[in-house]
Amino acid sequence: MSDSSLLNAIIDGFSIMSNWEIFAASLGIAYVILAARESQWCWPLAFISTLIYTFLFWEGQLPMQALLNFYYMGMAIYGYILWRQHGLQEDDLSISSWSISKQIQFILLGAFISYIVGLYLTYSATSQSPYLDASVTVFSVLNTWLMAKKVLQNWLYWVVIDLAAIVLYIQHGYYATVVMYGVYLVLAVIGFISWQTLYKQQN
Repeated sequence: MSDSSLLNAIIDGFSIMSNWEIFAASLGIAYVILAARESQWCWPLAFISTLIYTFLFWEGQLPMQALLNFYYMGMAIYGYILWRQHGLQEDDLSISSWSISKQIQFILLGAFISYIVGLYLTYSATSQSPYLDASVTVFSVLNTWLMAKKVLQNWLYWVVIDLAAIVLYIQHGYYATVVMYGVYLVLAVIGFISWQTLYKQQN
């Protein structure tokens, strides 16, 4: 596909986006920005954004993505309670850094679950990119828990997840979503730099 064709496809993709989808995407970007600044208010924005996406994906007959965003809703509540609870105490929830061994265990766990889910999607023929679809979903689920726990490396995992999601959406022609995930990718890099600075200061 030529550069001009790709640009036209992106413009067409944005033109068919509903106002709800644009609103949800905007809240999602605001959520990442606030999370990078350790603001507990990132979680209410995440809840509203994922609530909208749950309905949009369900109506668009994308049940796995709807289920993923329903999970995000629960994690948004959990993250807000956890961050607010520690924010009201003197021992504020600190940014932590995982050892190499814990990160390897995390990656192996995610890879194993992704393989199992990918097998199911392959045999049930519910996805055109079963293993990539499964990996993006599984690692997104696991990594959201790391963000709620303020594990520094979550931002690095988001970089990889966002890159994989961009490949997935390019394959299926969701060019507007590709642009949105490109923004997420940049914000993930900024979030890691910000949290790394804060981590060094608290230590």
